[in-house]
Amino acid sequence: MTNNAEGVPGSLIVRVEKLEKTYRTESESLTILKGLDMSVPRGAKCVIVGRSGSGKSTLLNIIGGLDSATAGKVFVDGQEISAMGEQELTVYRRRFLGLVFQFHYLLKDFSALENVFLPAYMAGVPRRQAMDKAAALLSDVGLSDRMSHFPAQLSGGERQRVAVARSLVNDPELVLADEPTGNLDPTNAQLIGDLLFSMADRYHKTLILVTHDMNLAAKGSLRYFVRDGALSEECR
Repeated sequence: MTNNAEGVPGSLIVRVEKLEKTYRTESESLTILKGLDMSVPRGAKCVIVGRSGSGKSTLLNIIGGLDSATAGKVFVDGQEISAMGEQELTVYRRRFLGLVFQFHYLLKDFSALENVFLPAYMAGVPRRQAMDKAAALLSDVGLSDRMSHFPAQLSGGERQRVAVARSLVNDPELVLADEPTGNLDPTNAQLIGDLLFSMADRYHKTLILVTHDMNLAAKGSLRYFVRDGALSEECR
């Protein structure tokens, strides 16, 4: 992806314009994002906070090409994500994004090393190079002695560390994290929160993180609060 789309300054990696999202059923409709605008500078550690059901995860999914908007535009690195077809979005997610979710989504029949290795290998990285990269990332997240373990043999915090390593294996420009500490006890939640920010710094990634944890939100260089379907640049 190149940073050459009309209207997207070089200093911004994400720009969202008048975004709307409405969910409809046969009997009713619910609009949760209402003309939302958002800008994220390249290299920022952006945190989005809001009440449950406020639309913060929906916003992240739209930026990640995992959901579509009802109206509005989303530009990422100069490309209009909101105008892409499914094949283009697949390439975008594979090459440009790292994703970390509340649940780790590790493949249970594969070791920690294989779980991190597979996305790189599937993206065309030579096997040996992909394996070396996966091993280096697992070492960086403190799992050098757990690489051969399967998910069932790892603690919840360790599984989420594997997920963080996996999100970086294809050298993404942008890491999106949706409630990455939501399933963890307070000690592991703090460890994973610290790890996400430190790894983003170490590898020079832009991070957009959704959380309800105000202690985690305080680590962000840019903080947004979702309120009444829009964003305010503050956390309360």
